[in-house]
Amino acid sequence: MSVSHRASSPVLESRRSPLLVFAGQSNRPLAQAICDNLGIPLGKSKTEKFTNDNLIVHYEESLREGDIFIVQTFSNPVSDSIMELLLMIDAAKSASAGRVTAVIPYYSYARSDKKDSPRISIAGRLVADLLQEAGADRFLTMTLHSPQVHGFFKIPGDHLSADMVLSQHFKSIVPDAHNGVVLAPDAGSIKRASQIARRLDSGLAMIDKERLSDTEVRPRALIGDVEGRTVFIVDDEISTAGSLVETVNIARSLGAKDVYVAVTHGVYSGPAIQRIASLDVTQVASCNTVLVPEEKIAASNGKLAVLDVAPLFANAISNIHTGASVSTLFT
Repeated sequence: MSVSHRASSPVLESRRSPLLVFAGQSNRPLAQAICDNLGIPLGKSKTEKFTNDNLIVHYEESLREGDIFIVQTFSNPVSDSIMELLLMIDAAKSASAGRVTAVIPYYSYARSDKKDSPRISIAGRLVADLLQEAGADRFLTMTLHSPQVHGFFKIPGDHLSADMVLSQHFKSIVPDAHNGVVLAPDAGSIKRASQIARRLDSGLAMIDKERLSDTEVRPRALIGDVEGRTVFIVDDEISTAGSLVETVNIARSLGAKDVYVAVTHGVYSGPAIQRIASLDVTQVASCNTVLVPEEKIAASNGKLAVLDVAPLFANAISNIHTGASVSTLFT
């Protein structure tokens, strides 16, 4: 006599595994906003640093059989952020968590994706190995500098895109955005620029750059036409804003009317804020994947804006938790 077994639905499975979201110290406001969108409280945990500079992480509630999401962006101090995340993953697994997902809005080591000089580490792969060794079952991130970094992980992962957020922002501040031109700062960002141009139904242009050495790149030509038109510059991140200054200056020299900038990650290190404050640009927007302090916003001469991606992360976490598709969020 055969007995049929009814498969459990993802929703029923999720009821057996409570959804719990915790945050490291790097970007608690984003984690709190994600929880607000999910309609759940932010999990209680505590991180302390001993006098010898060692970290200790302590969860202040039960994690047993829970579906745990730990939000930690790799921002300054990056090494502390990574170490804290590793400790949080390990502590969660030791506390009998059912599944642990590392939510890394900004994976800074994605820039180290290849061996482009002798005797160096491919750090993007090394950090992925460390996260897996600590016990992460999944990862969730946004706009990797190099998409191939996704392949460094041997665990399931989801790579979110901020293109929808950036394009909607451009539409909200420039009513006739379709008459503008999306400008890619280099060949590496042309795919992202093309996708946003399609969303805006606008023109597309690209700056061709010539590499002079391992550390020096020189703009050579602009492919496309920006004269008399509103220009939207898009990229994955702004660090020191050196490349941004070059791109804006080229667009202005070729007759661009107004220049707007939007990137996923606003790192704004070193002289970035001073450069942006004096730059001939209307606005520079970045997503809240990296926490931008109020003093930096105040020092930008009114040019910095921060876009909220918490709803997108909340929807992705909800879909992962229930077993629904994450790709549907972009279609």
